[in-house]
Amino acid sequence: MSAFDVRDLLDAAGRFGPQSEGGAATALPPAEARMRPAAPKLLSPVVLAGCVRIAEFALVAILGIVIQRLQLAGIVPLSPRYLAATLGLAALAVCLLQAVGAYRMAAFRTLRGSALRLVGAWSLAFLLAATAMVFTKIADHYSRVWMASVFVAGLAALLTGRLALARFITARKQRGHFDRRTAIVGGGPVAEDLIRALDAEAESGVRIVGVFDDRGDMRSDTVVAGYPKLGTVSDLVAYARTTRLDLIIFTIPIAAEDRILQMLAKLWVLPIDIRLSAQASKLRLRPRAYSYLGAVPVLDIFDKPMADWDIVAKSIFDRVVGCAMLVVLAPVMLAVALAVRLGSPGPVLFRQKRYGFNNELIEVYKFRSMYVNQSDAGAARLVTRDDPRVTPVGRFIRKTSLDELPQLFNVIKGELSLVGPRPHALQAKAANTLYDQVVDGYFARHKVKPGITGWAQVNGWRGETDTSDKIQKRVEHDLHYIENWSILFDVKIMLATPISLFRTRNAY
Repeated sequence: MSAFDVRDLLDAAGRFGPQSEGGAATALPPAEARMRPAAPKLLSPVVLAGCVRIAEFALVAILGIVIQRLQLAGIVPLSPRYLAATLGLAALAVCLLQAVGAYRMAAFRTLRGSALRLVGAWSLAFLLAATAMVFTKIADHYSRVWMASVFVAGLAALLTGRLALARFITARKQRGHFDRRTAIVGGGPVAEDLIRALDAEAESGVRIVGVFDDRGDMRSDTVVAGYPKLGTVSDLVAYARTTRLDLIIFTIPIAAEDRILQMLAKLWVLPIDIRLSAQASKLRLRPRAYSYLGAVPVLDIFDKPMADWDIVAKSIFDRVVGCAMLVVLAPVMLAVALAVRLGSPGPVLFRQKRYGFNNELIEVYKFRSMYVNQSDAGAARLVTRDDPRVTPVGRFIRKTSLDELPQLFNVIKGELSLVGPRPHALQAKAANTLYDQVVDGYFARHKVKPGITGWAQVNGWRGETDTSDKIQKRVEHDLHYIENWSILFDVKIMLATPISLFRTRNAY
């Protein structure tokens, strides 16, 4: 979690009283916030750079093989030595391009700035490969015409690819796809200095959306360094729920620990990076202790649970495994659908609005387990043992969680993950009290996509939540999952899920 532990924030929430979102996030945002146009989706520079590396490695490798087949087909076979030389040259070229900084965003934006580096790295890679062949006395095993053709064609292909990449980056940058939308917390001269420093950094990737300050207008200017004050920290939570926000920077002195904790107790539930400005701090740490926005130093407070390649890996895992499960479980789903249809009149599927990632509302699919005229779309009343609203077929599929199988379609659509905190209905309650009013920091479980199964479920915390302790335990396990996520952890939970279904006694 970084500098502040979750327990510190929950303690702060208790000390300073209930938060508007750490507590009552169900309040609707202002009309102007709801009507705010959607911000463009953020494209990760880290993922982009990785994709460019893979693409250029594949480009060089494929070129080497294609040229060998075109020039030497019927004369020299495509032997392992040609494959080794091609793959080795591709790997060496990527390593040298990395060493000269050719995979930075600044190098992607224009061919003029990166062409010299690219030509130098490619030429050096080819020179090193040729030197190695000479010293190992294997140069005679390779066609000189092939080597010259690979050098010329490879250089031309790399330059052409970088030209197309520069045009792509320019177009996406003009639309804001690479801007990290950033909110500044705090006002005064410190905030002004930070904003000016960030505006002066062309490579920071930061786009400031506005300033938020808990101090009233008498103590805090309505415009700070040209940016408007948009509200308080509580307003910032509502803002982040209605538009894309990637980064929050505090300009509050690090010595004001209580004030920082009070604000973090509201903000830590958001899936957003949170940083503390080190611009005006008298505390001087080693350069490696800071992270940097361009050349502006900041201290890391919170990182979003998943970013860059983590998101890509989990998305691929969800869709690939989800599609495979849908194919394997199709006969079971057809049998359940038939049983539901024959068991009681009404539709097979039940659709219910639930909280998804960052409190977004999603429509979750389930096999219908209640009589149609007694369905409870908002889950205002808990399902209990021998609940008369539940059909005979419904009791079985709820107990075995077969009613959740249609949520595989939600996974493929990208609304759910296979593994994650279970999505709760809007009016779900524990001991007749809404979940978010029972558990401090409840909405922190929405920092990742909800899942069909989760760490809480395989540890027995599924089913009825008739006491506050049960939902407290469920949220604690959800937060543990978020803080310790990995693909292997997901696999572990999925393997444990079938066993856990037979051990849970409070699922009705």
